[in-house]
Amino acid sequence: MAKNEKNNLSPKDEKRIKRAFHNKRWPEVASTMSWSIFKIMAEFVDGYQSLARIGPCVSIFGSARTPEDHPHYEQARRIAYELSKAGLGIITGGGPGIMEAANRGAKEAGGKSVGLNINLPFEQTPNPYQDRDKTLMFDYFFVRKVMFMKYAQGFVVLPGGFGTMDELFEALTLVQTDKKARFPIVLVDKAFWSPLLDWINKVLLEEHKYISPEDLFLFHIVDTPEEAAEVVLEFYSRYTLQPNF
Repeated sequence: MAKNEKNNLSPKDEKRIKRAFHNKRWPEVASTMSWSIFKIMAEFVDGYQSLARIGPCVSIFGSARTPEDHPHYEQARRIAYELSKAGLGIITGGGPGIMEAANRGAKEAGGKSVGLNINLPFEQTPNPYQDRDKTLMFDYFFVRKVMFMKYAQGFVVLPGGFGTMDELFEALTLVQTDKKARFPIVLVDKAFWSPLLDWINKVLLEEHKYISPEDLFLFHIVDTPEEAAEVVLEFYSRYTLQPNF
């Protein structure tokens, strides 16, 4: 893709920016808004209807770029397998990498395997381990993220990029602000997460006091699939599993 040397933008990026600033006539605005609203509503309705009676689930996040022979792939697969064996459904983004590994583990254990797929120009190819009746497609990230959060009673986060960070901090924010019950949030691979946690401690907490000391107890950090599954299952052992309507 050719780049504009002056500002490092591609011609496609330039075109999209100019279109965003283009003055539109009201009929054009009204028409575009109306169709967008209906499309957003349709995605919410489809998600709610498909997942409303799915039962207790755990959302597993991580990079779409993780290859099958990577240790993180096998960790995600084993975590999903153990949780599924215990009766919990597994929710992922439906794509390759960690998502595929988790759906695969759920499928191998005979558990519920949910895929919340997103239409993207790259990276997102639906993996073959999702249950057909629990495979959803989204155009809007924010609608998809609502489904991740609304229908999960636990979150396991393996190493990943911007998308994984977005999902992690969404879960943390909802629990921190009491918009979501204090379900377990588990980070897997201490070496990967330690630099981020050091920054959270030193910059957010100690230097600026943008978070409270108790916020550091909103999540667990582990190194093995067994530890990750244990944190989630120990939490569930204290409660009767009920459908999450």
